[in-house]
Amino acid sequence: MSVLEIKNLHVNVETDQGTREILRGVDLVINEGEIHAIMGPNGSGKSTLAYTIAGHPKYNVVEGEILLDGENVLEMSVDERARVGLFLAMQYPVEIPGVTVTNFLRTAKTAIDGEAPSVRTWVKDVRESMKNLKMDSAFAERNVNEGFSGGEKKRNEILQLELLKPKFAVLDETDSGLDVDALKIVSEGVNRAKANTGLGVLLITHYTRILRYIKPDFVHVFVAGRIAEQGGPELADRLEEEGYDRYQVAESAAE
Repeated sequence: MSVLEIKNLHVNVETDQGTREILRGVDLVINEGEIHAIMGPNGSGKSTLAYTIAGHPKYNVVEGEILLDGENVLEMSVDERARVGLFLAMQYPVEIPGVTVTNFLRTAKTAIDGEAPSVRTWVKDVRESMKNLKMDSAFAERNVNEGFSGGEKKRNEILQLELLKPKFAVLDETDSGLDVDALKIVSEGVNRAKANTGLGVLLITHYTRILRYIKPDFVHVFVAGRIAEQGGPELADRLEEEGYDRYQVAESAAE
């Protein structure tokens, strides 16, 4: 069984005002097939955690470890992390002019698997996934995310997730900017990927509405760069009612 372990993770970034510590000792274990939701106020470090796992060069790990099945992820390049089974669905997916969705997906799949997929099987899989995500087949020949709406970009992220079949997916506010219909479609795609492959999910969100469709096994409250509390799905319901004020007051008092 695959496992993603984050141990005592401390992360800094360089700003105009100097070095700023964002993550201040994060510990988290995600097993294959588990869904972990991370919730917290703006600026608490949730997206920093996501991009640190993915290998964004802006974020400097000064202490701690990230291990995937015992292998040190922090020693891997971004593409090596993808090949061993890590996936990041971005909050703001970027446009890639001149690269069609079809070419992008096939190139990525070939890089991850080490060999090109069978054309006949691949075309069938792409069509089926696009149909499930209610994406017009014409999108396959469009440039990646170019001229896509916010909802179309998010569906394209989940299309990649379904086809590339990672071990663990980090979803960075995938629900932001989605209407109810798009949210349900995207959530169904994540649930399908989990059911088909045993995917482990780290779901970062501000709101509980996506958790109605993607049911978390664990909920973690992120405040000031660390996990302030963790529990089951009931914790998300409490956050919906009470907000984060009591955690932020406690954090301020501790400092």
